[in-house]
Parts: sequence; structure tokens; C-alpha cells
Amino acid sequence: MSEHDAQVIVVGGGPAGSTTAFFLARAGCDVLLIDRVAFPRDKPCSEYLSPQASRLLNELGVLEALLAAPSAQLTGMRVHAPDGTVFEGSFAGATGYRAFRDFGLAIRRPLLDTALLMCAEQAGARIRTGVDVRDLALNGNGRVEGVIAREEGRQLTLHAPLVIGADGLRSVVARRAELGKHGRRPRRLALVRHYRGVMHEAAVGDMHVFEGGYAGFAPVGDDLTNVAVVIPTRQSREIGNDRDAIMARLLASQPRVAARLAYAEPATPTRAIGPFNWHARRAWTPGAVLVGDAADFFDPFTGEGMYAAMRGAELLSTYAFEAVRAKNDASADVALAAYDRCRRHEFRGKWAVERAIATAIASPLLINLAAKALARRADLADLLVGVTGDFVPARAVLKPTFVLQLIAAALQSREKPVASALPAGYQIAQR
Repeated sequence: MSEHDAQVIVVGGGPAGSTTAFFLARAGCDVLLIDRVAFPRDKPCSEYLSPQASRLLNELGVLEALLAAPSAQLTGMRVHAPDGTVFEGSFAGATGYRAFRDFGLAIRRPLLDTALLMCAEQAGARIRTGVDVRDLALNGNGRVEGVIAREEGRQLTLHAPLVIGADGLRSVVARRAELGKHGRRPRRLALVRHYRGVMHEAAVGDMHVFEGGYAGFAPVGDDLTNVAVVIPTRQSREIGNDRDAIMARLLASQPRVAARLAYAEPATPTRAIGPFNWHARRAWTPGAVLVGDAADFFDPFTGEGMYAAMRGAELLSTYAFEAVRAKNDASADVALAAYDRCRRHEFRGKWAVERAIATAIASPLLINLAAKALARRADLADLLVGVTGDFVPARAVLKPTFVLQLIAAALQSREKPVASALPAGYQIAQR
């Protein structure tokens, strides 16, 4: 009998883990995916996939099924600045770029995660839930050779030549391997809850920025809306007391946000997630590698976390396949190091855009000016939203000409910026 339980152990059954398991199993690897909870399961999240994520869903063969499930197709993003200025960007704007689909998909995580997990299983991956990973198993040379976990009250060790940490922001794999840390600024966490009866003027994702944080609204089907409030971690001492009450108080403190909820009712308990701004100094150690939020998650404002997780999994699968088929440990490490370089090259531009946006939303003055400029220049708004939608390259908004056009539009005074208003409103179509 082989001394290994699998060629690859994937820790975590979210989008990053299931997508990684799918690609590796399809390539012929013996994959064991483990998660500490059974599926379907809920998870605090924006529950939004950018337009380009549809390409990956299609590759996994699950896109049409998810489109037919309770969900919402979002045609763009709308941002409300603290002074009431609003700008909106369309995924179908005349940017010169096209996404795989002209809409983002908002869908509940129990539906999405279960569907992706089934894709991995159908591709040949073995799924084992109820396995709570506590540590990494190391050989005499300090190389990762498996995981130490608890299952049904007993401790066990599972062995594999490669362990993939796809276990999210609180990744045990990343922490035990000492691969990453939280950045100093910004340090934020989120409270997430679903509501019924939220008013939506259009089929878009809405972000309301206020001093110290922001609130996001995304319809997810069945008349449910995912509402998230993101605040500094310094307020975290209050969170553990009564999350529902704190969430209600935060929402009520912002008039424009409260107006959206005038006729809404809570449908789920409030959940907390964070802190964000987690980054791995490198995404691998001998015998183990990170993907998805376990490797990097900056801030949820741009809403592309699930695309980054799935795209990262797609990138990793080629190098992970090489690592498990390598003739020796040194060759396996070369493959894992190459993945890390590829990952950084793929996402470097997006990381720069995310940090620029974070700087703007942290300053009422900057976000108000930026919103005025983008309200006047719909073409620039479409371009920026296209970058966050993962189909416009980041360089399109990082180049000097875009920045200069943005500054010029912000300095204009002859046009009155669009003011935030929420009249009677109407519900967008949700499946």
C-alpha cells in the first residue's frame, strides 16, 4: 500500500480549492479535497463573481446551471460618494474590451460552493468533509509531507507529496508554514447579512462610501440582497456582543443606506469576516503552496475575490501537476516557485489598482473628487469598472493618460455632478 493518502491534498472546499481540485483531477492527479464542514454551507462573502469569472465557470461546466439557479445578473457597478455624488460603470461599456459575459453573477455561496465541489468530484477528486486541519506534517528535513487534522474526535495524519492551502483568510496552512502576514493599513473587517425587500433602481452592485467605511448591496436572487458593511478593525471589540444590533445601528447611521432598507427585513443572522489585507510574502514552501484568499486578499470593495481565487487555481494547476510528477524535491520546488512568479505577474496590476482605490475610499475628499470626475466621464467609469470586472487590463487605468483625464474631469466646475437619490425605486428581476 502506498505511504501517501493522495498525490495532492487540497485544504478547503471553497472556489479556490474546488477549482484547483477540478483541474488537477481532470489532468489525472489523485486529489483528496478536505474541509472541516459539510456542504452546502453558508459563508460571509459579497457573493459576487465578476464578468470574467464566467469563463472559468464555463470551463468547469457549471455556468448554465448557475445562471438557471436563484441568482442575479449585474450589468455594472454604482458607487455613492460621501457627498452624494454617484457614478456608474457598465460592463458592456465602449472600452474596447469584452468580457466572457457582459454581466457579473451574484449568487448565494451555498449554491455556488456546492456546485463547484460537485464539479471537482465529477472530475475525479475525492471529497472528505468533517476534517479539521490543525497543523502541517513535516519530514526530517522540514519539508511538508501532509496535514495533521481532527476527524470525529480523533487525530489523524494525511500524507501527500503536495499540500495546497485553499483555506481562506484564516489559512492554517499559511500560518503554520509562516508564509504571510496582515498589512498595517487598511485594516478592515466586514459584517454581512441578507435582507428581503431591499429597493434596487437597477441591476447593478451598489457601494455606499461613508467616512470610515462603506456598505455594499448585491441582489442574489429569491428577493434576497447581500448587504455588507465594512469598517475598521478598531471597532472589532463591539462586534462580538450583538452582531445583529451593531449591523442595524451601522446601517441606520447612514441616511442613504438606511433609505435602501426602509421596507426590508433581515433574512439571515449577521456574520463577521476579517481582518482583511492578508498577503503571503511568498505563496509556497517546500511541499506546500497557497491559492485564493490564503495567498492574498486585500479588501472586498472591488468584489473580485472569487475570480482571483478561481483564476489563481487555474494558474496553479499547471505548476502543481509538474510538482507532483517531479523526479525529486528540488524539481518540485522549482515548479512551485515558478507558480509564485506567475501569480505575481498575473495579479500585480490589479493589486496596484486595489490599493489606489483603497486610498481613495479612505479619504472623503479623494473619493468625492474621484466620483465627480467619473460621473462626468462615463467612459472613464466604464474603464475602471471593467478593470474591477477582470476583463480590462489594469494597465488601462494605471497609465498617466487615464490619471490626467481623471484629474481634469475632477477640476471641472461647469457641470453639476449626479446626486444620489432613491425615489420610489423598483425591484430588479431576480431568479
